[in-house]
Amino acid sequence: PTSTDVLYVSNTTYYVVFFYVLCIPAGCWRLATTVIQLSYRSAITLHRIKSSVFAASLYYLFYIMAYLLPHLHSGWEVDQAIVTEEDRVVVIRFGRDQDPTCMIQDEVLMNIAEKVKNFAIIYVVDIDEVPDFNNMYELFDDCTTMFFYRNKHIMVDLGTGNNNKINWALADKQEMIDIIEVIYRGARKGRGLVVAPKDYSTKYMY
Repeated sequence: PTSTDVLYVSNTTYYVVFFYVLCIPAGCWRLATTVIQLSYRSAITLHRIKSSVFAASLYYLFYIMAYLLPHLHSGWEVDQAIVTEEDRVVVIRFGRDQDPTCMIQDEVLMNIAEKVKNFAIIYVVDIDEVPDFNNMYELFDDCTTMFFYRNKHIMVDLGTGNNNKINWALADKQEMIDIIEVIYRGARKGRGLVVAPKDYSTKYMY
């Protein structure tokens, strides 16, 4: 390697360590080692380790968000999660962990999970692993978030015409918290349909 190669490698040590640490929660040490080895090899030949490892780190950061949330791996587990929870709203994100839209939504859900734990519990379901509800709930979008309370599907008027679910990534953490709070308050009063604090009919303009 030339002196330039060495400089690229040394300057990227921080990003490599950062990426490796990200793998700890998911227990993917072998994956981390493999990716890092490939990145170093790429650096020697392409002088791009800095950008490639950093990009991989960011992608993996979002990817493991889903694994920091509880997964439901069967139709029975989904049913039990909905049926057995008596005091809190059950929030379920249906989709695929590796989907970019789901990654955005999972990051939001992971960050608010602690804040809403007293009145909501959050799960994620892979629609390929658990296809039982795909037709029932029309889970044809990349990412779908639905809400349940005491074994009842709670609908939300978001102004979009689809009251059954949120079928896009709601990236604002506070807005998601506000929606879950409204659902909780309305559901406790026996309401099957609540109105979201914000009108999302023009969401595609944002």
